[in-house]
Amino acid sequence: MVKRVTATKDAKEFIRYLKSKHGPLMFHQSGGCCDGSSPMCYVHGEFLVGESDILLGEIEGCPFYISKMQYAYWQHTQLVIDVVDGRGGMFSIEGPEGKRFLTRSRVFTPEERTRLMEQEQKGD
Repeated sequence: MVKRVTATKDAKEFIRYLKSKHGPLMFHQSGGCCDGSSPMCYVHGEFLVGESDILLGEIEGCPFYISKMQYAYWQHTQLVIDVVDGRGGMFSIEGPEGKRFLTRSRVFTPEERTRLMEQEQKGD
């Protein structure tokens, strides 16, 4: 199965830590305003998603959303969420931890794009 969003081992470990501390979480890929294009992490339900947001997938059981506008730019890439030392986004839950989430991306191969289209037609 081809995933539109995934996470590094370090990011998954950090997400599990944050979940143990704060409970269920959710992500939204920032559109570039206040916090650049950082993936923002919230306690589940503290960020209201709307009709202009798309559920891209899940990482460590946490839903990951992106705006339709951002998706238009990134639809040909897999988002790989990582965690690095530094100050997180001012609204993102990891800020006080001295770490921040970072989005890396890679272009899907032609084979992955074909499989992705098949998955999405099936509703997977």
